[in-house]
Amino acid sequence: MTISETTVSNMNLDDSKYYFNRELSWLDFNQRVLHEALDPRTPLLERLKFTAIFSSNLDEFFMVRVAGLKKQLEAGVTQLTPDGRTPGEQLEELSQRLRPLVKQQSENFEYTLRTELVNYGVHLINYVDLSQEQRNYLKDYFEENIFPVLTPLAVDPGRPFPYISNLSLNLAVVVKDPDTQEELFARIKVPTNVLPRFISLPAGLRQQQKDGKSSLWTGVPLEQVIAHNLEALFPGMDVQECHPFRVTRNADISLEEEEADDLLIAIEEEIRKRRVGRDAVKLEIYASTPNNIRTMLMEDLDLKETDVYSINGLLGLKDLFSFMSLPLPELKDEPWSGLTHPRFSRLKEINSPDDSQPLEGEDIFSVIRDSDVLVHHPYHSFSATVEKFIAQAAQDRDVQAIKMTLYRTSGDSPIINALIAAAENGKQVVALVELKARFDEENNINWARKLEQAGVHVVYGLVGLKTHTKIVLVVRHEKQEIHRYVHIGTGNYNSKTAKLYTDLGLFSCRDDLGADLTDLFNFLTGYSRQKSYRKLLVAPVSMRDRLVGMIQREIEHCRNGGTGRIIVKVNSLVDAEIIKNLYEASQGGVQIDLIVRGICCLRPGLEGVSENIRVISIIGRFLEHSRIFYFHNGGNEEVYIGSADWMPRNLDRRVEAVTPIEDREVFKDIQEILGIMLSDNRQAWELKSDGTYELRYPQEGEKEQGTHKTLMKIALKLAKTPA
Repeated sequence: MTISETTVSNMNLDDSKYYFNRELSWLDFNQRVLHEALDPRTPLLERLKFTAIFSSNLDEFFMVRVAGLKKQLEAGVTQLTPDGRTPGEQLEELSQRLRPLVKQQSENFEYTLRTELVNYGVHLINYVDLSQEQRNYLKDYFEENIFPVLTPLAVDPGRPFPYISNLSLNLAVVVKDPDTQEELFARIKVPTNVLPRFISLPAGLRQQQKDGKSSLWTGVPLEQVIAHNLEALFPGMDVQECHPFRVTRNADISLEEEEADDLLIAIEEEIRKRRVGRDAVKLEIYASTPNNIRTMLMEDLDLKETDVYSINGLLGLKDLFSFMSLPLPELKDEPWSGLTHPRFSRLKEINSPDDSQPLEGEDIFSVIRDSDVLVHHPYHSFSATVEKFIAQAAQDRDVQAIKMTLYRTSGDSPIINALIAAAENGKQVVALVELKARFDEENNINWARKLEQAGVHVVYGLVGLKTHTKIVLVVRHEKQEIHRYVHIGTGNYNSKTAKLYTDLGLFSCRDDLGADLTDLFNFLTGYSRQKSYRKLLVAPVSMRDRLVGMIQREIEHCRNGGTGRIIVKVNSLVDAEIIKNLYEASQGGVQIDLIVRGICCLRPGLEGVSENIRVISIIGRFLEHSRIFYFHNGGNEEVYIGSADWMPRNLDRRVEAVTPIEDREVFKDIQEILGIMLSDNRQAWELKSDGTYELRYPQEGEKEQGTHKTLMKIALKLAKTPA
């Protein structure tokens, strides 16, 4: 259904009623994460994992987004968001919306998950419920392992309230001097950075199961062990009360790049500041904490009532990640290891430059030279594809240069080692290391220094722009000619996240892509005002205009009597200009499907505005991270993949690259992926016009189809098929 062009022209698509709030939409996303922890269909330990993810997500959200809103409020910012809210209104609504979720998370853990764990021999016990024998053991453990680490900090006129570091778990302790009867306050930091959060008991002291056998694991929260042995810290005093609390602070890096003489040194200084954090933004306390302690903490941390979250249960549930190490495979998702891509199944082992006898099999360059290759992680092995590509390039005699971008990489990175080996083998190696990758700055500084010491040319990116694109360029000399091999991906060059995130990567040796990446690296490492590229869509140079142009092209096809069709998969859809163009496309009759994992500010299903737009979010065992853009284009279909979400920062303030898919087999593979996601009835949530998300379930007689299980089955089937 469409409306007249006159009505469309008179409609103000900037009206706030057509937009969802970015921060509240993120909260909706984290609520969908929490649902995985609540859903009994999710294996039990995976439910604990999703509980931890929910908490970890909230920590980062407060450290960056809520902290930013509070700064705006303090600065007197009155500018409205596209949905018509002030910073103060957003903070108030976030607080109201979040409290029921935090309560739901805590109650689910305390009353459901902990109880179900007992059925499998896992007992997380409160200290007050321990036997005397168990208490005696923990008293000895405290004296030997915990007591030497602790530092009680008194608060009195000569010793002011201590600085509470970011994300720290603490104990507020009240003691009484038996001589003066004066009540005194002290703070103890719970050392979860050097001791386990949950102290396990030895086999002989574990809880007994119904069958009389000892449980698999019995443990006690570290803070409770400390709280019940405080006398050792305050000899001669009477311990009156003890209350756990947790503080979150502003931890975003604020940097004036233009004023920094050395970007690396400037960011190192900002990291040092982050370790303790800036202004406090959230206080978590036990609901039973007395008002006088609560008030004192609020005053000393300069927080308001809306910043305080009272919880009936353990604080800091992100520490539940540790339970994933329990040997209970039946309570976890079935293990999955990425499979070797069929096209790479006959690759020979990597030879060193000194080997005189080549091994049987193809080299990776001949495979890519034959035709483009699409890899889909974690269904395809990252190590057997991307890492092998870079490692073989590092050792290949004919490779002359390797250039790549590094936004986030793993702690023990085979890719870093390969780049170092390449430099040692005399190749030209360039690594663009993005020092401003949030919460990975310190890792990237360490990698940058290690690479530089090995002779790699390290570049830190462009002032004012983050380099977020995921690209590799390998230059190889073959039969008196230069050939360029590329990898263009949607995800980071990180072997650990490649097992958890779904991402796509294209291997190609097309001349135009190789030339484009050459120009793009020159733009990143030298001085260039390159404005056009042969194939790539590059931000902030041309991507926004090209994307808008392709949306408008679909509208023109409809106006000319044809059909219009757009399918987009991104992590976030925030950009107001893109949203307005999608609204115009819907009004023009273009059928639009959006697969948006996280934030979505577009309001679908509004009559006369967006009734032709459908939005789903897929949440499951893997984090959906790939970005795909499909345009029907009057039958001359186009598909692109790349690193950019549809947010202002990606289109205007980051270097991003999106590549067209021109190989027909690869094109079909991506179409199949999109089709599977759009028909998902297990992991997909549909966004309604009122902002609520509704989880899909199989209809009567319909088979359950979840995206991740379906794609794993396809990968297994293809792995058994000869290339």
